[in-house]
Amino acid sequence: MLKNSYKMLFLIMLFLGTLISISASSWFSVWMGLEINLLSFIPLMMKTNNLYSSEAALKYFLTQALASSVLLFFIIFFSFISFKMMEKTNFIFNIIFASSFMMKIGMAPFHFWFPIVMEGLNWINNLILMTWQKIAPIILLSYCMNFNFFIFSIIFSIIIGSINGLNQTSIRKLLAYSSINHLGWMLTGILNNQNIWMIYFLFYCFLSISIVLIFNNFKIFNFNQIFSFFNFKNLIKTLIFIPLLSLGGLPPFLGFFPKWMMINYLMTMNYFFLLMLLIYFTLITLYFYLRLSYSSFLLNYNEMNWNFNHFYNLNNFFLLSFFLFMNLFGLIFINLFFFLF
Repeated sequence: MLKNSYKMLFLIMLFLGTLISISASSWFSVWMGLEINLLSFIPLMMKTNNLYSSEAALKYFLTQALASSVLLFFIIFFSFISFKMMEKTNFIFNIIFASSFMMKIGMAPFHFWFPIVMEGLNWINNLILMTWQKIAPIILLSYCMNFNFFIFSIIFSIIIGSINGLNQTSIRKLLAYSSINHLGWMLTGILNNQNIWMIYFLFYCFLSISIVLIFNNFKIFNFNQIFSFFNFKNLIKTLIFIPLLSLGGLPPFLGFFPKWMMINYLMTMNYFFLLMLLIYFTLITLYFYLRLSYSSFLLNYNEMNWNFNHFYNLNNFFLLSFFLFMNLFGLIFINLFFFLF
């Protein structure tokens, strides 16, 4: 028997739940897939020797159950009304369904649970929460579009994700608020062009994987642990901060490419006010990444605040070097590809 083989079962059910939701032909099947996904992720979050993970799992379950119950109630309610009444209440239908999906992904103004849950989980579970768990609700959001409500949620998300990240000392909470900010960009893509948000999401997943693997490798959770890297060469610090700056969208790193695409498309659609808000508040998120990088490179603390378990095996080094290389030169390769083909 494999050690912790139950995790493989719940991972398979986690993926299956998402696939059921995005390929369903009825709203009840959508709800069923979301519930399978939820009940498969809860055991993966739980750790018997960690009370914080149990608390995070309980909070995640309560918020997801609230969103699912609202979704199920209105699925049943709208199934009993006539088609003519359905046309009159289409506006309410879109807002209620969109709200339940936004609560499931932690998008503002339903973001209250997301940073707290991420703080109690390990890096691998955080990676699942930031990437795979967003796929089904975001795709389902595109089925119930409401322009005014989406614009309100986009503006609220980029403001909350930018301002609340300024005073954070926990890297997990910082990435949580950064994820809320990125959700604003993704919802902008859903509102205008389906292909753009899918490309943006794929790049966001790649950058999140590179960041989480680095922090998980060095067991880093707070800023003061990064400052205590005083005895390391600049290569290690570069390995940490290039993906962070890329996630913030700093040119010429890879993370600038999806934002560049979104900016070009919004300019062609004449959404100048929305574009201005997106750029200004994204600069704030880039500011706290730059502040973190600047402090760790130029300030040295001579006292270790944590006992690190460093992994210097060759496989980890090559994997992290690959992510560093792609973040540094990925934008050049993409431009070269478009130039040639």
